[in-house]
Amino acid sequence: MTSEPARAFPGWNWQDPDSLAERMDEFSASIARCDKLEQLAPRLPRTRAELAGHGVTGIEFAAFRTEHPSGLATDLAPLTGPDGAAELGPLYRVDGESLFTRLDVGEPLPFADGSLDWAYAEHLIEHVTLPVAIRWLAEVRRVLAPGGLLRLTTPDLRIYIEGYRDEDRFFAKHRRRLEVMQVGPPMPERKAFMLNQIFYLYGHRWIYDLDELTFALAEAGFDVSKVRSCGFRTGERPDVAALDTTFRRDETMYVEATA
Repeated sequence: MTSEPARAFPGWNWQDPDSLAERMDEFSASIARCDKLEQLAPRLPRTRAELAGHGVTGIEFAAFRTEHPSGLATDLAPLTGPDGAAELGPLYRVDGESLFTRLDVGEPLPFADGSLDWAYAEHLIEHVTLPVAIRWLAEVRRVLAPGGLLRLTTPDLRIYIEGYRDEDRFFAKHRRRLEVMQVGPPMPERKAFMLNQIFYLYGHRWIYDLDELTFALAEAGFDVSKVRSCGFRTGERPDVAALDTTFRRDETMYVEATA
């Protein structure tokens, strides 16, 4: 007999990472839309002066829009407006407000050395392999000005391991939160499933704890003495920390590094 939650989410199978990845891709495409997509420049501003001319001081990765008033939102997926989709290369204004450009974090960043004051990436780094992540972090360090800030958020393996050892501490709360937010049907209650899903669902490629993320940052050239663990919406720059979203807060690690 089919349960009501399964009927409410046809085709959603928590235990099939490949089919769920297709559903997540469909969801991403559905939110990659805007009412107005205006090309501001055929070529992305590259230097610090050019970026400042557009009011840009920092970059938010894996975002179609940024809430930071001087931020540039970026994503590899094309943002689509009524007259077409964003192409790789140009600078766009979205709905008369946020700035956006398409970027591939697997490629060198198209900015000059020291051209940005801050960079932010929420739940991005776990979606690429470790070598790609290290190359991307090295590029971020290159484009940050001395003293510039990088803020990363990513699922914390430590939280999941602790959840496996004491299920009531995290797993049960995590399942309830996703059910309340109607993110698919109820998750299975098996502890092994809960641990496996952090590795194999959502297109994840590499999972971090603080030591592993510090290793990646060190390999990318960051000074480990300037890598620090932070809390939700707390950090060196309140304006950048304010970009943290509540969704998945219970499983997230917040880390900052200074260039």
